Amino acid sequence: MGKNTSTIIFLIILLITASLLSIMLGSVRLNVTDILQCLTGRDKSSVTYILIMNIRIPRTFGAIIAGMGLSVAGVILQSVMNNALASPNTIGVNSGAGFFVMLSLLLFPNSVYAGSFAAFMGALLTTLCIYALAYFADSSRTTIVLAGITVSSFLNAGINTIKLLNADISINLTSFLMGSLSGLTIKKILLPCIGVIIAVIITMFFARPLNILSLGDDYARSLGLNVNLTRFILLVLSSIMAGFIVSFAGLLSFIGLIVPHICRNLFGSDARLLLPTSVLLGASFVLICDIAGRLLAAPFELPAGIIMAFVGGPFFMYLLLKKKGGRRVNA
Repeated sequence: MGKNTSTIIFLIILLITASLLSIMLGSVRLNVTDILQCLTGRDKSSVTYILIMNIRIPRTFGAIIAGMGLSVAGVILQSVMNNALASPNTIGVNSGAGFFVMLSLLLFPNSVYAGSFAAFMGALLTTLCIYALAYFADSSRTTIVLAGITVSSFLNAGINTIKLLNADISINLTSFLMGSLSGLTIKKILLPCIGVIIAVIITMFFARPLNILSLGDDYARSLGLNVNLTRFILLVLSSIMAGFIVSFAGLLSFIGLIVPHICRNLFGSDARLLLPTSVLLGASFVLICDIAGRLLAAPFELPAGIIMAFVGGPFFMYLLLKKKGGRRVNA
C-alpha cells in the first residue's frame, strides 16, 4: 500500500469518526445505540430522535458541506490566480457574500431562498472585481491579496452600516460574522448544499485544466486551453461554493487557505488528487472545529469560526513569512 493510499484511507476514517462524534457530542451526550435506534425509525416522537434528526444531523451535514466547498474553492482560487495566499477569506469573497446576504435580509426578510442567491451573486461579483483590480494594477502576486483586503474592508463597512440601521438584523449578525453552524435545519441548508455538491462535482472534471492553468497562461494556450473561458467557469464555481456556504454558515475563515496547503504538502499539486483529498480534509477540519467549540465552553458553545480563526491566523502568518508575498502554485 502506497503512502498516498494509506493517507487517503486515514482521511476517510477521520471524516467518518468526526461525523459520528458531531452527532454524539453536545449539551446532551448520545451514544452509538441512540444513533442506530434513530436510524431504524423507532419512536419518532422521542426527544433523542428529534435531537438527532432535526438538530445534530443537519448541523453535521452542514459542516461537511462547508468544509468541502470552501476547501475546493480555495484550491480553485490559488490555481486560477497563481497565488498561494488566495482563498475565499483572504481575498474578500466571503465578505462580498456576507454583504449581499445582509442586503437580502434587509430587502426580502421573509424569503427563504433570497439569501442563497444573494450570497452567490455577492461572491461572484467580489471575485471578478478583485481579479480585475489585480489584473489591471500589476502582475505582483501580493496585489490580489491587497485588493482583497481593500474590497473586504469596504464590504465590512457596509455590513456594519446595515447592522446599525436595522436592529432586527443585528440580533443574528454576531454569530453570522463569526461563522456558526448552530441552529441549522434541513430547510435552511437544502438548496445551498445541493448547489455546493453540484459545484464540487463539476470542479472534479476541471482537474486537468487546473493543472494546466497553474503552469501559466502562455503555456496553457499552447496546449489548446481556452484560458479565459476556463478561468471564468472556475471562478463561477468557486463563487457558488463560497456564496452558498456563507448563506447558512456565515463567515467561516481560513478553511480555503489551510486545507489546500496541507493537502498540497501531503499529496503534491496535481489537482486530480488535490481536489478529492481537500474535500475529505476540509470536511473533517470544520467538523473538528465545530466539535471543539461545543466542548471547550460547555454548557455554552463557541462558534466554529472562532476556533478556525485561532488556527488560521498563525497559519496565515507562517505562509506570509514562508512565501514572502506568495509564489506561484505549481502543478
